[in-house]
Amino acid sequence: MSTPGIGVLPRLVLLTDRSLLPLGRSLRSALEECADAGLTHVVVRELDLSDAQRADLVDHLAALGLVVVAARRSIRGAVGVHLAAHQSAASGSWGRSCHSAADVRRAASDGASWVTLSPFGATESKPGHGPPLSREQFTGHDIPVLALGGVTTANAADARAAGAYGVAVMGSVLRATEPAAVVVDLLRAVAP
Repeated sequence: MSTPGIGVLPRLVLLTDRSLLPLGRSLRSALEECADAGLTHVVVRELDLSDAQRADLVDHLAALGLVVVAARRSIRGAVGVHLAAHQSAASGSWGRSCHSAADVRRAASDGASWVTLSPFGATESKPGHGPPLSREQFTGHDIPVLALGGVTTANAADARAAGAYGVAVMGSVLRATEPAAVVVDLLRAVAP
């Protein structure tokens, strides 16, 4: 499925949060390994960095061949933006965080190209966030839905079976000692 600016939306998208990385691992090196393993799209969060620092990170990731989307606000070099649930529609290619099927329908009517829908499962990144949504929430939408929250190699195929177009992950990759191996397993699990 093609979305403006982003190209073909992949079945796997990684959201960044360098605070999840094992001690001593850099975000850049982890993402380089993930790109080598087949990851194609990244949503750069890192909202504590200055715009200049985030733009530098986006430039580095784009040089690796990754398609980069900025989180919450546009940043130089990013091809789109992934908005928080409460944010208004943006121009260009954009997606939105959603937490119910009604949120997905609202994002679609606002012009979103894609959404993340969470939580799919229990998540270490946001303890107490939930409970997980019923599987019915992930199916029957007019735009691609990426299951987010608690997605692992063990349940990524379940997200696709529930009707999600693909998955968006953070902790399962960034906490891993071998993030590239996790990316390979996730790509296998969500392949059409």
